[in-house]
Amino acid sequence: MVLSRRLLPLVALLASACGSPKPPEVAKAERRDMQFARPAMQPPVFLDPQRKEKLAGAFPAIERYIADVVARRGFPGVAFGIVIDGELVYAKGFGVADVASKAPVDKDTVFRIASLTKSFTAMSVLELRDEGKLSLDDPAVKYVPELAGLRYPTRDAAPITLRHLLGHGAGFPEDNPWGDRQLGLSDADFSKMMREGFPFSTSPGSTFEYSNTGFAILGRVITNVSGIDYADYLRTRILSPLGMNRTVLDERMVEKAHLARGYRKEGDALVPEVNLPHGAYGAMGGLYSSLADMARYVAYHLSAWPPRDEREAGPVRRSTLREMHESGRATGLWASPGLGEEPPFVYATGYAFGLGKFETCEFTRGVSHTGGLPGYGSVIQFLPEYGVGVIAMSNLTYAPMQRLAYEALQRLHDTGALVPRAFVPSEALVRAKEATRRLVAKWSDAEADAIFADSLYLDKPREEWVKDLEALRAAHGACREEGTIEAENALRGTFRLGCEKGWIGVSLTLAPTSPPRMQALDFHSVLPPPSALASGGDKLVRLVNRWDDAGAAELFDTSVDLGRMKALLAGLKEIRGGCRIGDVIGGDGATRASFGLDCQKYPVAVEITRKAGAEKLDGVRFFPPPREAARCAQ
Repeated sequence: MVLSRRLLPLVALLASACGSPKPPEVAKAERRDMQFARPAMQPPVFLDPQRKEKLAGAFPAIERYIADVVARRGFPGVAFGIVIDGELVYAKGFGVADVASKAPVDKDTVFRIASLTKSFTAMSVLELRDEGKLSLDDPAVKYVPELAGLRYPTRDAAPITLRHLLGHGAGFPEDNPWGDRQLGLSDADFSKMMREGFPFSTSPGSTFEYSNTGFAILGRVITNVSGIDYADYLRTRILSPLGMNRTVLDERMVEKAHLARGYRKEGDALVPEVNLPHGAYGAMGGLYSSLADMARYVAYHLSAWPPRDEREAGPVRRSTLREMHESGRATGLWASPGLGEEPPFVYATGYAFGLGKFETCEFTRGVSHTGGLPGYGSVIQFLPEYGVGVIAMSNLTYAPMQRLAYEALQRLHDTGALVPRAFVPSEALVRAKEATRRLVAKWSDAEADAIFADSLYLDKPREEWVKDLEALRAAHGACREEGTIEAENALRGTFRLGCEKGWIGVSLTLAPTSPPRMQALDFHSVLPPPSALASGGDKLVRLVNRWDDAGAAELFDTSVDLGRMKALLAGLKEIRGGCRIGDVIGGDGATRASFGLDCQKYPVAVEITRKAGAEKLDGVRFFPPPREAARCAQ
C-alpha cells in the first residue's frame, strides 16, 4: 500500500501529446547551448546563524511525543530521524526490531519502505528522460508492447503516456490493498495480465486515481528502455551513487541482525507477517531501507535547493529533483475550524512524479510520501526551502507514520527557527530601491525616467507622481532608510523609510525588461496615532485578555453594541489565546490606527477608529497581518 487517499490525496500531471525522445548527444548539446547570466543570481540564504541550535531545542519534545505514541499505540518499533542541511542530526530507535529477540531499533535497522519506492522508480524514469532515451509524453505502449490490446473506456480517451503513469493519471482503478499482494508476481504473469488488459475507473488523463499497477508498468519501462533489469538499474544507477548500500529489493540481501521483523496486531498480540518476495510489482513498493540510508535520500532531495551555480552531483540533475517536488495538479484542500485542543488548519495537496506536495499555513512547500505494506509503515516529509526533512519507519502493518512526521515538523516550527531561506535582492532591485529613496527625498525627472518602466507613467501621469510624493514629504518630513530591502524574489521586494513623523513602507516590482525597470511602485503611509488612539489600542487588548464591562463602557462610543463586541473579543481569545499589542502598522495620525497583536497561538492585526475630535472608539476591525494575508488569514 502505499498511500491512503484520505491521508494524502494526490492527482496527476496530465498530458496527451506524443513526442520522440532525443538522442543523449542532442540533449547534452542543447544544454551546452544555454546561456547564463553574469553575475549569477544569488541563491537564497538562511539569515539566523543560530538556526540549527534553535531547531535542536525541539528534539526533546519530539522524542517524548514519539515515545508516548509508541507506548500508547503498541508499535513494536519505530525509527525516526531529522535531517537538517543535508546532515542526519537526530536519529533515534524506539521499541524493538524483533519481538522474540528484543533486538533494539537503531539507525541501521532495515524496514520495508513500501510506496516510498515509487519516488525511486520515478527518478529512474526521469534519469532516462534526461539522457534522451524516452519522452514522458510518449505513449506507454511504445515501450511496453503488451499494452497494445488495452480497450480504452471512451472514444475520446487520451492514450496512456509515461506522464500519466508517473502521476497516477492513467485511469486504472485504485488498487490498495490488492496491489500490495502482487509484489511477488512473476514477469511472465505480469506480461500476461497486461496483454489481457485492465479495466478503467476513469478515462486516461481525466483525474487522479492512485495506481500501484501504473508504477509496476513503469518498472517494465525502465527494464525495456535501459536493457537492464529494473532491480539492477535501481542499484547501479540510483542507490549505489547515493551510498544507499543497505537499500535493497530482496529480503535475503539484508543481514538478519539488522532486519526489522514485520508484525500485525491481533487483539493485543503482535503476530509476525510473511514478507512477499520481490517481483514484477516491486517498482511500486518493494524496497527495504534503513533510517541512515533514507536520510541520505532525503538529504539528496534537499540538496536540489536552492537553485545555484555550483557543480551538479548525483544520479540526476538538481532541476530534475525540483521537478519531482512540483505538483502536477492540485489534489485537495482541507480546512478545519479546530477541534478540541487541535487548532484551526488548512491543508492543500498535490502530486507530481512519485512524490506528493503539501502546503499549510505554516509551510509554503512540503514534499511527502507514505508507505504501507503488511508488516510495515513509513513516511518521508521534507521542506525544500527550509532545508529540513523527517523520516519515520515502523514494523507494524500500515503503521500511520505520517502523523508522527507532521507533529515533529510542528514542534520544530514552534521554536521559531523553522523559516525558509531569504531571497537575495538582485543588483537591479537594489538600484531601484536607492533610486526610489532619492525620489522620495526629492523628485528628479532624470532619475525617474532612468528607473521607471513605461507602464508607470501610463498608469499614473508624471504630474500625479510628483504631487503624491510632495504630499508624502509634507506629511512625514525628512525620511531615512531603515534596514535593508526584504526581497520576495530577485526582482520584487519591500523596504521601509523611517521619517520625522511615522514611516513609509515601499514595495516595488521590476519588469521583464533589459535592464530591469520598475513596473510597480507603491507607498504605505503610516502616521503615529494620537494619544487617544494609542491608549485605545492598549485598552482594547486588555479587554481581549479579560473583559470588563466598566472598561468597555469607558472605551467605546455609545454607537458600539457592547454585547456583540464582548462576543467578538471572546471568540478572538478562544482561537488565538492571550495577546499583547505590537507595532503600529497603519494609520492617518488622526482618526484611524492599526496595530499588530502578538498572541499566544496566531498573530492578528486590528484597526481602531474614532470620529474627529472624539475620545472614544467607534469601530474595531480585526484582519490578518500583512505578511500573513497572502497565505492564511488565521
